[in-house]
Amino acid sequence: MSKYLVVALALLSPSSVAWSQTAYPMLMSISPVATQTGTVSEHTFRSRYSMADAYQVLVSGEGIRGEIVAAASEADAKAKPSSGETLTVKFHVDAKALPGVRDVRVATPRGVSTVGQVVIVADKVLNEKDANDTRETAMSIGLPATVCGRIEKAEDVDVYRFQVEAGTRLCFHVLCMRLQDRVHDLQTHADPIITIRDQHGSVVASADNTFAGDPLVDHVFDRAGEYFLEIRDVRYTGNNFWEYSVEIHSRPMVTCVYPLAIAPGTPATIDLIGYGLAAQKQTTVQAGTRLGLQKLPVSVLPEQLRPLSMLVASPPLMNEPAADNDTPEKSSPIQVPGVINGRVEREGDVDCYKFEAKKGQKWSFEVFARRAGSALDSHVRILDAKGNSLQLADDMRVGKRNFADSWIENWSVPADGQYTLEIRDLHLRGGEAYVYAIQATPSQPMFLLFADTDKTPLSPGTAGVLYVRAEKKNGFDGEIQLGVSGLPAGIKAHCGRILAGKGLDGCIVFEVDPQAASAGATSAKPLVAPIEITGTATWPVDEDQTVQLSAVANVYQEIYQPGGGRGHWPVDAHIVSVTAPSDIRQVNISQDDIVLKPGQTATIDVELQRAEGFDKNVTLEMTYSHLSTIYGSSLPEGVTIDSTASNTLLTSGATKGKLVLTAAATAPPVAKQQVVVMANVSLNFVMKATYASRPITLSVAK
Repeated sequence: MSKYLVVALALLSPSSVAWSQTAYPMLMSISPVATQTGTVSEHTFRSRYSMADAYQVLVSGEGIRGEIVAAASEADAKAKPSSGETLTVKFHVDAKALPGVRDVRVATPRGVSTVGQVVIVADKVLNEKDANDTRETAMSIGLPATVCGRIEKAEDVDVYRFQVEAGTRLCFHVLCMRLQDRVHDLQTHADPIITIRDQHGSVVASADNTFAGDPLVDHVFDRAGEYFLEIRDVRYTGNNFWEYSVEIHSRPMVTCVYPLAIAPGTPATIDLIGYGLAAQKQTTVQAGTRLGLQKLPVSVLPEQLRPLSMLVASPPLMNEPAADNDTPEKSSPIQVPGVINGRVEREGDVDCYKFEAKKGQKWSFEVFARRAGSALDSHVRILDAKGNSLQLADDMRVGKRNFADSWIENWSVPADGQYTLEIRDLHLRGGEAYVYAIQATPSQPMFLLFADTDKTPLSPGTAGVLYVRAEKKNGFDGEIQLGVSGLPAGIKAHCGRILAGKGLDGCIVFEVDPQAASAGATSAKPLVAPIEITGTATWPVDEDQTVQLSAVANVYQEIYQPGGGRGHWPVDAHIVSVTAPSDIRQVNISQDDIVLKPGQTATIDVELQRAEGFDKNVTLEMTYSHLSTIYGSSLPEGVTIDSTASNTLLTSGATKGKLVLTAAATAPPVAKQQVVVMANVSLNFVMKATYASRPITLSVAK
């Protein structure tokens, strides 16, 4: 995915009022949820919390632009609170825009919203009409089309009527559950099921879970006549925010390709896997020079399909041979390092590959399958020459997400000799769509980065903080310097570091120049600038040589999970916005350069400047936590907050508190680690409005 961070300066007019007890909007739905290429379409955005005075729509990718048609003013929202929770937006979609799902946000003077999604489709979009719950009241539709609607209440069944000729093939592709993953405050997701019935009510075809909870039906109609499409939640439940789109057409529907791994910079011929592909089973794609799993545009003439996931990898790339390789004795020889393209072709199929390795070498074997649209739920093992299992892997975890793909990491070779790499489906399934690519690489020291949130609102007089977490791999445990690039003039980033050893988190503190904010307020166009969040490190190869390591941070949005948990889902961008003056005007601290010796304590006195009338509870923190889990802490090892000596909960309009830092007797020395004081105001049980102090440097002396 693309990694960028947008910095937006809100339009602040001299007549802007100062909101108290406010929150950025949380997008709940976009209706209709689909828009057609080459058209201008009108949509209704609905949110929790006001979108009043919204001034910009941010859409990921190219070829689509959002235009705000009617936004309630702040005065309207105050007079009629619900008026600020709907917004009319027009999408202008280029004729050549790639179809697929895009992330959408709305920028307002209170900050940028959480993420919603819109689907770009090739056919006309038809919106559900009221009272279409039975075949008698079914909405008539012409095909091809994309039908958009909502499973809005318990026992809701939406019914659509259509005509077909004998021999017509139609694909019905539902997007519903998958559109709800990034909706922050939608704790219960739809589980749609679709059914095709004839004019007598008999079931012709049905599907439930094809892509996660979303169904797909591909059917050839033997008889001409009238048919009905039904869509409902499989549990007969409903929700006013459960939007769906059903794409109905006779074009090919490609789910994945073979081979999954292709070389950079050169054309590659790939087999297409999916539905309706009798006329064309192959096509050619060409990737750029960037390596890794990425979405590439694919066409089945004359149609442009949704971008499909493929692994772009350096040679050698090897394809599974046609010969039987189901046992270690019949295993196919491979080169390591290298990439193997293969397929679990039938039920019970097991693919085996043999390779030579030397004692003390360290290897990693990463499977790319489900992440690239394959049906395979991989299970991999490494066997020795006697068939003994030395290492196995099933599901993998990267950052805060689990995947059905497998990853054997940093396997140490016990002795010189020949070994077997075995892969199969966990449930011993197989077929055309059970394709995979296995990337075998020497295990090199490395790290991955993950930004904990996707938005940092900045209000004049306060700072904002972003926590970045590292996953250190293959023996790397060094220090990582965080950085950002592309910040506009007037926005400053104090980039901290992730400490060596046990350090997991670092923080970036953003500040805005009040003069720059004022200039942005009077500008006809808000300032919007993309930047990347990065990390760099130096690591010794041996006594005389070092290597430079780097990574770009993946960005997460917070998700309100059932039961009150705090989850995360990857999104395309982190957004920093300069808002109007908000509930907390300043977070003042008594000192910003602290030196502790082991066993010592230090007190940071904190004084808040509250907005007039804002008397809600404010919690002072130096670690970002929810319930018993810490999601971001740049405090050095051995330094903690003494909760009994601190005064962190400021109630009933209180403005003064304190945080007492304690260094354990065993705390290792560290010089000038960046930390920050946060003043957090709860928006709901999971989300917080965070106001930060200026950055603090914290040292532990010997």
